[in-house]
Amino acid sequence: QLQASGGGLVQAGGSLRLSCAPSERTFSTYVMGWFRQAPGKERDFVVGISGSGRNTYYARSVKGRFTISRDNVKENTVYLQMNNLKPEDTAVYYCALRRRMGILTDLDQYDYWGQGTLVTVSS
Repeated sequence: QLQASGGGLVQAGGSLRLSCAPSERTFSTYVMGWFRQAPGKERDFVVGISGSGRNTYYARSVKGRFTISRDNVKENTVYLQMNNLKPEDTAVYYCALRRRMGILTDLDQYDYWGQGTLVTVSS
């Protein structure tokens, strides 16, 4: 199971940090990803991180504003720091776990999903 949290309402230009804590014992083995789904739109890839945390891949729309990280030792959690938020970032954000190597952008390549957390950015 994946538990995502940290969403909320923020003004444009503000920041939020999302967290996702899988219950997997071998958390450090798996690729983790964040996706988002705006109202009436498809779920899109935002960013992914390798099991070790050394490799990341960002969607062009968030690169330079969002930062993914993970704590494989103490917290067993993946984080998404979102800065300089824009109204177009408004969406439900989902964390996802992939049991295989490789950061992929296709949501069908992820095996487990969290319940989603809503991020609303006001203009």
